Amino acid sequence: MGVRDSRLASLASVIVRHCTRVRAGDLVTIVGDPAVMPAVEAVFEAALHAGGHPSFHAKPESLRRLLLRHGTDEQLGHVCPFEKQRLEACDVLIVLNSKAEPDGMTIDPRRTAMHQAARRGLLTMSLDRLARGEARYCLTELPNAVSARDAGMTLEEYTDWVFRAGFLHLPDPLAAWHTLHEQHLRMKAHLERVHTLHFHVPAHADGPHPHGETDLTVNVEGRTWLSRAGGENFPDGELDSGPRSMDGVVHFTHPAVYRNTAVEGVRLVFKDGRVTDASARTNEDFLFRMLDMDEGARTAGEIAFGTNYHITRFTTNTFFDEKIGGTFHLALGAGYPETGNANQSGLHWDMVCDLRQGGVVTADGEVIQRDGVFLREGWPKPSSSLPHQPFGADFA
Repeated sequence: MGVRDSRLASLASVIVRHCTRVRAGDLVTIVGDPAVMPAVEAVFEAALHAGGHPSFHAKPESLRRLLLRHGTDEQLGHVCPFEKQRLEACDVLIVLNSKAEPDGMTIDPRRTAMHQAARRGLLTMSLDRLARGEARYCLTELPNAVSARDAGMTLEEYTDWVFRAGFLHLPDPLAAWHTLHEQHLRMKAHLERVHTLHFHVPAHADGPHPHGETDLTVNVEGRTWLSRAGGENFPDGELDSGPRSMDGVVHFTHPAVYRNTAVEGVRLVFKDGRVTDASARTNEDFLFRMLDMDEGARTAGEIAFGTNYHITRFTTNTFFDEKIGGTFHLALGAGYPETGNANQSGLHWDMVCDLRQGGVVTADGEVIQRDGVFLREGWPKPSSSLPHQPFGADFA
């Protein structure tokens, strides 16, 4: 990002104070590409002020690509013991992502699947530590020229958009996140009494992303719902759970992106919670390689509502797209143990479906959302009525 953007102090403060609640003596591991050093420095400084012991571990996307292209099968399956030790020992893990520039060279999806499958144990261990409260975690995506271009914005526009998605344009961002959490708690209390959710989205033949009809029934009986209001992700804005099972078909309205590969027109058919049929308009081979990565990859580990109505447009970046108010998403692969879903896999692939054009969601027969808007009082609402606030609130 070049010279440190003054707003990074606000971002770092939210991540350290609100998302991960760094305390004196905490071992804080910061992971990111060297290209995001201004953000690394801001988070490192905030962690110091909180009394933590921060360390930085560089993880360039360029090195991952080299491994995937030139590594032997043995090297692809190797798990670095130093990474394992960090994940087992740290109290707080903060991951700072930024979108990498494509280099025009293809990577065999079989090799990607092999590498991810080898990391299944790391993912399972990390999720178990989080579920037991032994560690806190936050992932954030930082704006850069690549993500701005893919979103169809200038870097300045995109940077403003990203900080707005994190409520950093509001006079008191922390209060706004607490309000969303309270709304989530009302949703949680209701949904944890629900047995069956049904999602219906009519087919659309026009537009840049035509798609077929979605008609999906999800059993969530007895499952725990988790409020994501500025915790493991920042920016945040979703309420998720671990389904018991899924049945029906879902056509994803926008490209499903995993490991920098976009798969358009994804169609999944579920029976008893597992994918029994699938297709895609582009990169279908990649889709099937990921589905066949391991035994758990075809099972749905997550079902979730997007609740951040400050995010209003798709950007082909799932980190933001899955949180758009008026969408739902499901994840293939690893589930979150806290929800009651114990599915294990090296895969966790979030795929997003827009509900804002004719979508209807019912809970045990009651319509709880129509056209992307929740109908119950006290649940998250579109933010069009919120005042436009200038950037610059600094609560570091």
